[in-house]
Amino acid sequence: MVRRLVRRIAGLIATLFAASFVIFASVYAAPGDPAVFLAGGRDKLTPEKLATVRAQYHLDEPLVVQYGRWLWDCVHTDLGRSFRYGDQVADLLAARLPTTLELVAYATVMFVLLGVGAGVLAAVRRGWVDSAVVGATTLAGSVPSFVAAIALISLFGVQLAWFPVTGGGTGFAGTVHHLTLPALSMALGALAIISRVTRQAMLDAAAADHVEVARACGVPEREIVLRHVLRNALGPIVTMCGLVTAGMLAGTVVIETAFGISGIGSLLVGAINTHDFPVAQAVLLLMVTGYILATTVVDLVHPLLDPRIKAARSTV
Repeated sequence: MVRRLVRRIAGLIATLFAASFVIFASVYAAPGDPAVFLAGGRDKLTPEKLATVRAQYHLDEPLVVQYGRWLWDCVHTDLGRSFRYGDQVADLLAARLPTTLELVAYATVMFVLLGVGAGVLAAVRRGWVDSAVVGATTLAGSVPSFVAAIALISLFGVQLAWFPVTGGGTGFAGTVHHLTLPALSMALGALAIISRVTRQAMLDAAAADHVEVARACGVPEREIVLRHVLRNALGPIVTMCGLVTAGMLAGTVVIETAFGISGIGSLLVGAINTHDFPVAQAVLLLMVTGYILATTVVDLVHPLLDPRIKAARSTV
């Protein structure tokens, strides 16, 4: 177990190192010269002034040297200073990250409860209920998140005026009220995935021999579903829930922009539009780090939910 944990940590560090270089290089390969932006535009921009700006921000150094300097600063929690706002990037992330995490957490609660519930219902009630659940979740999964956001804003925000359509709210009740529509927009696609995975995992677990033996012994159906079927199906369900949650951090870009939420997703959009490279690099690195950490935790937790996986790995 310790050896496997060390391998996972080493793989995590190597993946983060490779991802950080790709992020740094891709941002600087984007159209637009950061030195021109820092100098205030092309109007009355002399070559001498441009060279001074490049030297001040180390933009005249080779890409590898710039990357090494940036990575060293990131390791020491120095993410640089925003070109646009003039503030420390770490302070901007600290101010906006809680709103994004609240949105992701709310959406996760939605798709876990609704997705797992729909999957269990489809697996237990075969026939028209199963077909209805599969059809409804397929429809929900086929709608892009930005289309769902527009539809929800139009119906529940404008016509019915049940929910606000901008902002993140204050306090617990205000936050839940403001983030309901954005979270639902994010959760619809995930709900379809989780319901399908839950349904299939439940059907596979229900086909096991010990389930048939339990039915033959007169064990109540409710107890069979909860203790023998759902419990054995938790492995793939929890794994998929973790992977979907990890990917939701990047999905906030569209939702936060559509609903006017001040999170790291909208911060990334603004940074890209204004060539604020330090902010864009920091947000992308944060998203990639969050995804890698979440998938690593899922990989470590999965054997604890399904001892068969642990036994199979121990024999390899």
